[in-house]
Amino acid sequence: MNFFSGYFKKVTEKKMKARQGGLTGTWSGTIARNTGVDRCPFVVFDTELSGLNAKKDFIVSIGAIKMTGGTINISSEFYRMIRPAGEMTRTSVEIHGMTPGELENKEPLETVLPDFLDFIRDSVLVGHFVGIDLAFVNRALKIMGGSRLRNPAVDTHRIHEWLSENSGEFKKHYHGTSAKTDLFSIAERYGITISAAHDALGDAFITAQLFQKFLHFLHAGGMGRLDELLDIGRA
Repeated sequence: MNFFSGYFKKVTEKKMKARQGGLTGTWSGTIARNTGVDRCPFVVFDTELSGLNAKKDFIVSIGAIKMTGGTINISSEFYRMIRPAGEMTRTSVEIHGMTPGELENKEPLETVLPDFLDFIRDSVLVGHFVGIDLAFVNRALKIMGGSRLRNPAVDTHRIHEWLSENSGEFKKHYHGTSAKTDLFSIAERYGITISAAHDALGDAFITAQLFQKFLHFLHAGGMGRLDELLDIGRA
């Protein structure tokens, strides 16, 4: 029995009564925690922001793409540019490359967000440092008088860190790990092509490819269920 198999067996035995056949909430319903990862619905998403302070900054675009297990559904994508909810600084424009003039005629977030919620439905959310994106979405939902997202979410950064700490085979396979843990540095380390221009949808696609690689490696090591994946990478 290799390390992965032993780890997942231990986790399963420890949490069997609490999780087997149990349900976890999503935006529009529930998903069984014992769902096989190979048939689990995922939505990989990214937001472009005016800054990183969820209390004063705002979302200027959302990009997302669906996956079923490790398969990226390139025909199922979501991308919206959003009218700024405040003044954009020069620094924020330099980061995401979108000017106030490009965004002033776009829909406001309160119009875009219901469409995004319809897109994610009962999916498990995936992102790189996804806690930041979730904080902005949840703040917007609160302002709109709604509730926080109930969908479970996994962070590709946390999965990467877990693999780096727990699997010598992973480091050997990928010739060590990246010292930098931002999305582009890790993606380049694992042979994922980075285009010169990037937006929320492009970054979501890069994250989906990274997640695909991690799922393949975890599956080969014995991971098969959603609750096992959440145990490793829950945001």
